[in-house]
Amino acid sequence: METETQPNVSKEILLKAYNHMMLAKAMADIYEENRALVPYVHSTSRGHEAIQLATAYQLTAEDWVSPYYRDESLLMGIGFEPYRLMLQLLAKADDPFSGGRSYYSHPSSLEDNLPKIIHQSSATGMQAIPTTGIAQGIQYIEEFGLKEFKQNPVVICSLGDNSVTEGEVSEAFQFAALHQLPIIFLVQDNEWGISVTKEEARTADAYDFVAGFTGLGRMRVDGTDFAASFEAMKNAVEFVRAERKPLVVCAKTVLIGHHTSGVRREFYRQEDELINCRAKDPGDILRKSLLEIGLDEATLNEMEKTARSEAENAFQNALAAPDPSPESVEDFVFAPTPITEESGTRSPHGQEKIVMVDAAIHAIQEIMRKHPEALLYGQDVGERIGGVFRETVTLGQKFGKKRVFNTPIQEAYIIGSTVGMSAVGLKPIVEVQFADYIYPGINQLVTEISKSSYLSNGKFPVSNIIRVPIGAYGGGGPYHSGSVESILANIKGIKIAYPSNAADFKGLLKAAYYDPNPVIMLEHKGLYWSKVPGTEDAKRVSPAEDYILPFGKADITLKAEEQCIQEGRSIVIVTYGMGVYWAKAAAKNFNGQVEIIDLRTLIPLDEKLIFERVKAHGKCIVLTEEQINNSLAEALAHRISKNCFRYLDLPVEAIGARNVPAVPINLVLEKEMLPNSEKLSDKIEQMLSE
Repeated sequence: METETQPNVSKEILLKAYNHMMLAKAMADIYEENRALVPYVHSTSRGHEAIQLATAYQLTAEDWVSPYYRDESLLMGIGFEPYRLMLQLLAKADDPFSGGRSYYSHPSSLEDNLPKIIHQSSATGMQAIPTTGIAQGIQYIEEFGLKEFKQNPVVICSLGDNSVTEGEVSEAFQFAALHQLPIIFLVQDNEWGISVTKEEARTADAYDFVAGFTGLGRMRVDGTDFAASFEAMKNAVEFVRAERKPLVVCAKTVLIGHHTSGVRREFYRQEDELINCRAKDPGDILRKSLLEIGLDEATLNEMEKTARSEAENAFQNALAAPDPSPESVEDFVFAPTPITEESGTRSPHGQEKIVMVDAAIHAIQEIMRKHPEALLYGQDVGERIGGVFRETVTLGQKFGKKRVFNTPIQEAYIIGSTVGMSAVGLKPIVEVQFADYIYPGINQLVTEISKSSYLSNGKFPVSNIIRVPIGAYGGGGPYHSGSVESILANIKGIKIAYPSNAADFKGLLKAAYYDPNPVIMLEHKGLYWSKVPGTEDAKRVSPAEDYILPFGKADITLKAEEQCIQEGRSIVIVTYGMGVYWAKAAAKNFNGQVEIIDLRTLIPLDEKLIFERVKAHGKCIVLTEEQINNSLAEALAHRISKNCFRYLDLPVEAIGARNVPAVPINLVLEKEMLPNSEKLSDKIEQMLSE
């Protein structure tokens, strides 16, 4: 795209921008002058004010913007006055973005009269995928007419230049170009990545870098010149609003301030370089332009003085504002779920049993028929094969390519895009093809998804379902057989289900859909079709459409005889997934002495039932398929020991796979590595005889 060579911006807008620039300057100066009173690390927008304000002035309340941590001028431009920004600077209770939980200029907002902002993290470039997910969601809403807009919404993702070297940013570029999404990637290029220069970090700026992404428009602008920036962003926003195509704007800026208050310019920058940057101060450039069109020095001086006074008053008021109460520290980890009780018909009469994979297909089919906001995407889930395990078969044909579709090999995008999709009111169901391949998406899961509800003060819980085929059987080998639940369980702010049978699977999937929080469904591949000997019981009658099984409700899948319990001759096995079937097979060797608890969900965990039954038996094994050391099972064994210590006859045992880095492909080695009913039987016999 080309921009006008002679910008024509009204005096009113120029004066508005000058006032905001003077506020930004005054705020930066006040923060520096009061370093002892500002204990938290922060960045300011000094040198970036022109392009940020020019962008902000284009946006409406129906648009979405994702600022990054240097975008305080952008935030002022869309309507956040200095006082409210300073509440976050000082981590006060009334911080409108995070309630005192996050850094300065890390916004999130759903205010009716302002552009909307999803949770912003500090990880450079990581906002690109969630924000592209917003644009993907808006395109879906427009396609199916799910909402009427006054005018076509535009999405803006603001990035620093060095963040463009992140692989996840390229995933966002690729998906936006591939699907022609209505998004502008605004890259503010000040040529520094903390102390890393452009020569050390990249071969090209963002404009040249994106040339190879077919279908992704691009534009360059001098981001220190407000008039030029305003005209460029006006053209950019009008283009995307009308054409519904993606665009990259590369805005050259300068870094006048410190990288952050903690990483200061004097640590690594030379004075001559700083002098050159100060010569391109956007405020000075705009001041010169205002003088050229007839504004007098006295008027501009008075504006600067007034801005300083306003910023000082805001700072003093923010200092006096209350801190958050200590009791609020655990607020908003999860949004409340409406699904708290089991309901509906679990076992309709006259129905045949179905395999687990079909139960999931039935559940998703019922959901998608009822809820147009539900959609399904991932690698190979489309209509050609319906998933490599046929776990989405028929869904593509029934709901079409706009609702069930294939993605590129982009686990980060598949997972992270659900943030934006959820924010605009959709419910994405996505799939990672094998648990072993979830690792590229862990960054988005940790940095963006898990923290979104907590750090947005409850405004943006991410409502999604992430399906993950998991587990070993039949020589799947080292990259198709892994277990990852311990890694996932260490991520606070997500829920995890691990069903062991078809009825639970369907009921939990329904609960996950109506849960406003992020949910990972771990689905054991060996149970999908009950092909593994001894797993026939994973087949169940398909529950009715109204059946829902809440999270955090474990099941006693096998009860011990009461007499054995009373005589101290019993043991309880706490397990999940394939472990349920190893435990059932082992229990046949101990008539009435073994009780089995199927956890069903790992987060939340039904601690009440676990502790109650362990106290009754006095002996407990926690059984997992994972490598045992440092596992979820070991942690649970410790928790049981701590809470049930006075009732235990023996230490709680944790049993799992051998501690090798991967599941070997050879069947003999696989069997040796994994737990099984024989190994479990040996441990049960030992514990019952002590």
